[in-house]
Amino acid sequence: MITYNSVNVACPSLDQPKVTEWINAVACSYGKKIDVVNYIFVDDEEILRINRQFIGHDYYTDHIGFDTSQGSFLSGDTYISLDTVRTNAEKFGTTFDDELHRVIIHSILHLCGLEDHTPEERQQMEEAENVALSML
Repeated sequence: MITYNSVNVACPSLDQPKVTEWINAVACSYGKKIDVVNYIFVDDEEILRINRQFIGHDYYTDHIGFDTSQGSFLSGDTYISLDTVRTNAEKFGTTFDDELHRVIIHSILHLCGLEDHTPEERQQMEEAENVALSML
């Protein structure tokens, strides 16, 4: 089950059935199944609060994920700052919707086991995002 919720912001207009089907397909391509994944859309102030409280970082970010997966069953909560998604879309010269889809699938790729701490991992993550986005 995949849910879409919001705190302090309006939920973005997503084609939720299509996005849910896409997320499931991407997870399946990694041999994983979605158990319970919750997307919570927030503003910059809320993402900063979460970042400070749970991660110990004092800066804005586009998303923060909490992985509770077990084995091949993916579970977790992902908080996405719509403010930062909007800022990043402008910065990278893309649309808000395209950037939002990238962040949504980025979180699933993390649940599938991909990391992005090193330059090599970031390159692999970007390539995986591009493959996943082509499936949408």
